[in-house]
Amino acid sequence: MAMRFPALFLGHGNPMNALASNPWTEAWSGLGREIVHQAGKPRAVLCISAHWFGPGVGVTAMAAPRTIHDFGGFPRELFEVQYPARGDPALAERVRALLAPVDVAQDSDWGLDHGSWSVLVHVFPDADVPVVQLRIDASRAPAWHYALGQALRPLRTEGVLLVGSGNLVHNLMQYGWTEPGRPAYDWAARFETGARARIAAGEHGPLIGYPALGRDAELSIPTPEHYLPLLYILGAKEEGEPVSFPVEGVDGGSISMLAVEVGL
Repeated sequence: MAMRFPALFLGHGNPMNALASNPWTEAWSGLGREIVHQAGKPRAVLCISAHWFGPGVGVTAMAAPRTIHDFGGFPRELFEVQYPARGDPALAERVRALLAPVDVAQDSDWGLDHGSWSVLVHVFPDADVPVVQLRIDASRAPAWHYALGQALRPLRTEGVLLVGSGNLVHNLMQYGWTEPGRPAYDWAARFETGARARIAAGEHGPLIGYPALGRDAELSIPTPEHYLPLLYILGAKEEGEPVSFPVEGVDGGSISMLAVEVGL
């Protein structure tokens, strides 16, 4: 039986984490080492990033994706970061086949945005694992995205590491800009605690239907793009697989840095 790679949801937070050495980035590095030790080096990464969110499903299909600096107002050194991982056109075609009859555009323009490279620069610092990105269709409901995660599940036994990059709680309007180390707001802590319990118990229904979870969910997920990558990773979970939370913490009171590891 083929080795099954884990599936990861990583809370990526501030793009400056690409350059930082802190408990979160050190944990991401540890995850990369653990995966290689336990399962071997993946043949490729398929990343579902919060920062490629738009009309329709797309997949990067170029051989050499560019590093996208999709932000402003940061130091020059962050704009100088390059993550020269190769692409994998064959994987892009495999994704298209797995998701049929969903129309998956083969994209030759996008590249790797900071939702991918700001974490992968720590997970695989040598950029020696090809990376393909999947565009999140902004017009679709959460249950649809969860189903796409289920459809992508076979990739895990084909040498592919699935990575969802976003944040379980992501509310920049409430962010403590002058106190990034402030504790989580009560609503953020309650939502994360409840979500963790449901993930651990395999109770995905309430997480898919998160708007029904009330005011805490509304504040934690004011827009869906940072939350939806989690649903892809939960959808890719096999029945009975273990789940762990290898990275924890909150940035600025309103950004959860929680990571979810399925399998391994």
